[in-house]
Amino acid sequence: MPTTALITGASSGLGAEFAEQLAARGHDVVLVARSADRLAALAERLRAEHGVAAHVLVQDLAAPDAARQVADGLVARDLAVDLLVNNAGFGTCGRFEEIDRPRDHDQLMVNVVALVDLTHALLPGMLARGGGAVVNVASNAAFQPSPYFAVYGAAKAFVLSFGLALRQEYRGRGVRVLTLCPGPVETGFFDAIGTRRAAVTGATTTPPPVVRAALRALDRDRGYVAPGLGNALAAHLAPRRPRTLVAALAERVTRKVLSPAASTTAAA
Repeated sequence: MPTTALITGASSGLGAEFAEQLAARGHDVVLVARSADRLAALAERLRAEHGVAAHVLVQDLAAPDAARQVADGLVARDLAVDLLVNNAGFGTCGRFEEIDRPRDHDQLMVNVVALVDLTHALLPGMLARGGGAVVNVASNAAFQPSPYFAVYGAAKAFVLSFGLALRQEYRGRGVRVLTLCPGPVETGFFDAIGTRRAAVTGATTTPPPVVRAALRALDRDRGYVAPGLGNALAAHLAPRRPRTLVAALAERVTRKVLSPAASTTAAA
């Protein structure tokens, strides 16, 4: 029997690529995002190209009851999820006082609250069935404070810590937990934010190699993966320095996001 993967933020970027690669591996997929038309088109293509079942759940994950709505949708379709990919997220950047407060609130609802709530909703079923996996998408921003990305970086640090803690809880109980920490990826992030300055390192990659690295790491039951040599080095070296020094050094890199334009937001 095929296993079923649920991917949030599946309408584009890393989410769509996770759906593509998991379907190519033979997984049935449940696609979750706000964009009904994009999800429907992706689901139709995955069915045609890979012969898998592809289900669509349209849901705004910033809503307070988002996880319950998704869980109810799964029950209505008699679906059990074996692999949860918590990919949905977006970021804000700029000076903290200039960022719209409701937008930062929604950012935390999507990047943190929905991620935890969906894990609460689906992980017990994996345990009851004797196996499963969770992939949480964080960022290289998780490894150090990120001035001008303060809420985004803090949210991704939460995702990393949460994922590593869960991995230890469920090792030996049949559920694998991986945290993916990519650097800048060519997705809708930069179009939405309106500036390439958000790629503060100057180097970007594309979704396919990032997702391939994540699935390889999941196969090997790794705790986290930071794809790319430079990204991996930064992930391992930054936490080994005094935190205030790391924050000061990070500010010298991230300040380039500032411009005369107002602070803004972007989908991740």
